[in-house]
Amino acid sequence: MDDLDRLRTDAFRDLDASADAGELETVRVAYVGRKGRLTEILRSLGARSLAERKSLGSAANAFRDEFEAKLTARAVVLTTAAAETRERFDSTKPGAKLHRGHLHPLSLVDADVRRIFTGMNFTVVEGPEVETERYNFDALNIPANHPARDLWDTFWLKLPAEGGKLARPNLPHKFGFGHKLLLRTHTSPMQVRYMEAHNPPFQIIVPGRTFRYEATDASHEINFYQVEGLMVGPDISLANFKYVVERFFTEFFRGKDIAFRFRPSYFPFVEPGLEVEIQVQQTTNGSSRAVARGNKQQTNVWIEVMGAGMVHRRVFDAVRYNPDPTAGGVQGFAFGVGLDRLAMIKYGIPDIRLFYGGDLRFIHQFRSL
Repeated sequence: MDDLDRLRTDAFRDLDASADAGELETVRVAYVGRKGRLTEILRSLGARSLAERKSLGSAANAFRDEFEAKLTARAVVLTTAAAETRERFDSTKPGAKLHRGHLHPLSLVDADVRRIFTGMNFTVVEGPEVETERYNFDALNIPANHPARDLWDTFWLKLPAEGGKLARPNLPHKFGFGHKLLLRTHTSPMQVRYMEAHNPPFQIIVPGRTFRYEATDASHEINFYQVEGLMVGPDISLANFKYVVERFFTEFFRGKDIAFRFRPSYFPFVEPGLEVEIQVQQTTNGSSRAVARGNKQQTNVWIEVMGAGMVHRRVFDAVRYNPDPTAGGVQGFAFGVGLDRLAMIKYGIPDIRLFYGGDLRFIHQFRSL
């Protein structure tokens, strides 16, 4: 009788706790199913005395009737609640908006740059991120003892371990014999690679990721994206370069007033070398939009965006091009522009580290672009 009393307490508690038809069916099976707790008690009556069968059997049957009555009442309550929930549901109400994936701002800028240059008949080529010292420096007129090496803080690599010992980085390797390996510091190595495999005239851009070992701040990162440009032909001049660059920036910053300034500068793989500075100003309803520079927002400032110049004769010598235009040779110009910097200017982003921080609050701002 004590077991029956505990069974009654457990059964009514579980009935009240059932939240839907599935849970209610589980309770029914647990107590009055073929292997239920009450069914086991009723089956044990045959082994008991006559007095026990009378008292326990009568009480067990009464409990079963009471349990089934409460089971039916609970089923009615749950069915009514489910019907009321369905009635409250408005099937004509619009569903929750799903957030679709979108492109990263650097991907947006990269696609825009490719579109503009291919529209000017440039070919898009790509190259390896792991480079040799020859392509990254030597063939670009930056030999081992050249002070210009200090302009690039380089990640030098070592070959995988061989025989339990770390191989020397100047051993024969698939990248070439006797050339140290590094993470490319610019996309300029593809100038040499492409010229070795192709004859002029041609015009290419080389977008890709580059690496430099330096301290990070609002305008510097250890990895960033760059686009290299190269045009080579018999009659290429700085006038051609000026046209291409001005057309590119005018298209890239469409709807804004762009001013250009070309200043002499030094890069070992071009001669003469120059820097391109722009001033971006957009006026809407009498108000001006600032452009990003470092960690500040400024207007009417000159921003250096591109290093460029005419390809150095020694670079042509490295690929065995004739650099003498008077003897049927070729000339060319090259330039490099940072995608991160373009994105910062275009979207007013004050810190380059935001591109690589993984903060979705920053990334989601570009959902509608």
